[in-house]
Amino acid sequence: MCIRDRLKTRPDIGLIPKKTVKPKPRQELSEEQKQEIKEAFDLFDTDKTGTIDYHEVKVALRALGFEVKKSEVIDLMNEYDREKKGNIEYLDFLDICTTKINERDPMEEILKAFKLFDEEGKGKIEMKHLRRISRELGENLTDEELQAMIDEFDKDQDGGINEQEFVAIMKAGSIYQTIQRLSIYLFTEFT
Repeated sequence: MCIRDRLKTRPDIGLIPKKTVKPKPRQELSEEQKQEIKEAFDLFDTDKTGTIDYHEVKVALRALGFEVKKSEVIDLMNEYDREKKGNIEYLDFLDICTTKINERDPMEEILKAFKLFDEEGKGKIEMKHLRRISRELGENLTDEELQAMIDEFDKDQDGGINEQEFVAIMKAGSIYQTIQRLSIYLFTEFT
């Protein structure tokens, strides 16, 4: 019996080849996302060298809504700062952000966005919340338009959009992408 056959018959020694898991295909970023990342990079590249250092990486990632710990940023710097100069270039930062965006759990992001809208923790988004967000985004929506939005999605007709209704809205096609962008905006503005 050859070694390969013996290994196949001996699961107790742990040498049976494991099934390989195919990685999820990496989603490309939209031009809007790339622009947002570029703006964050440029904002923290204060000396305009085309690079940002450890502290700037950490702050830029947090400004983009990523919760990063010191140890994670150190690991990223070790991985991307190949010349060990203490900084990384824009393309490296873009790659880091692309990876982080692809790692996001959409459901977790939806629930975080809901909590940002529901600032009082009542369990529903009301007219005053939509009015505030509309104003902050520079949208000139009337109360009638905002109420029409609530009426359209308020399935239990309690005067607001609860978490379950919000999740349904978010998963409904292009609205999902719009709210995703909105939630990124909220994270960068209010966290």
